[in-house]
Amino acid sequence: MNRLKEIDNYILNHIDAEDEVLTELDRETNLTVIGARMISGHLQGQVLSMLSKMIRPATILELGTFTGYSAICLAKGLQKGGKLVSIEIDDELETLAKKYFVKAGIEDCVEQRIGSALEIIPTLNDSFGLVFIDADKREYVQYFDLLIDKMASGAYLIADNTLWSGKVLDTPKPDDHQTIGILEFNTKIKNDPRVEKVIFPLRDGMTVIRKK
Repeated sequence: MNRLKEIDNYILNHIDAEDEVLTELDRETNLTVIGARMISGHLQGQVLSMLSKMIRPATILELGTFTGYSAICLAKGLQKGGKLVSIEIDDELETLAKKYFVKAGIEDCVEQRIGSALEIIPTLNDSFGLVFIDADKREYVQYFDLLIDKMASGAYLIADNTLWSGKVLDTPKPDDHQTIGILEFNTKIKNDPRVEKVIFPLRDGMTVIRKK
């Protein structure tokens, strides 16, 4: 076992245990869903829960529900009576995510939306205190442009995969649109004076952005 794997195991052994519902969801996702590696997982889930509990948002927007793991984690920080809107383009995942929202007891505060985030975001009238982006990397810049005015001063946006398996260090091929999208997003955030930002080297990179 290499040193990094040992460190990962040490971390997992010294943080709060994974919720039973999340363990079950992780297992079912890995057994039944193509691309299961996209699930947030224990460590990232704990970080999302902690950040949400620190921010205490009344409204959360998630782009990329997948099977619902991150939504369950984020919902732990919602204010009483709060709402989490989660958008997923793959309609075949809706039932599985809903099943675990019920198991986690958060079905009443989660609004699932199926379709393109670029089409749905303009129809949302809420002001979001916390946004989590984990969707099409090619569209990160467009998501940000659509969302920044829906965020009040002091609101937070968390973007996942912003180190993109280290590909951000290399010049991408012209047809590698996912990597190009991440690079364009990172540059845009770096240079946008409306926000404060920090990148955490957690898993595949997580950028935490605060609107000034």
